[in-house]
Amino acid sequence: MAGVQAPSPDLAGEITGQLLDIGYALRQRLDAEVARLGLTPATARALSELDPDRPSPARDLALQLDCDRSNVTPLVDRLEEAGLVERRVDPEDRRVKTLVVTEAGRRMQARLHRVLAECGAILGDLDEAELRVLRDALAKVAIPQ
Repeated sequence: MAGVQAPSPDLAGEITGQLLDIGYALRQRLDAEVARLGLTPATARALSELDPDRPSPARDLALQLDCDRSNVTPLVDRLEEAGLVERRVDPEDRRVKTLVVTEAGRRMQARLHRVLAECGAILGDLDEAELRVLRDALAKVAIPQ
């Protein structure tokens, strides 16, 4: 774009450092809260990815988590042992087992959503307008997939 000045590398580096610090602080806080709920960060993420209104096979969860299906099996085992997820035979293809979020799993998903919102308190000094500007600026950041 003509007339738009590129940010200085020093400013970009400073912002990168701040984002890393914020990410670290958020991760520490979120991991502690998730542990209080009796979950690991990995099981919490897996449960959060499941749609409670649409049973899906474990292979779909592996795609959402961007990992090998063999890594999903122990996560689902832990969620099932906790009563948060059930494996059920897919009525359309009896060879496939789907993951169904239980009522307890739905309640835990709601708790996880609240925890995430509460961890956002780290941004507490920003008012609503500033948070919207930050959200919109972060949405422009190119994150490789």
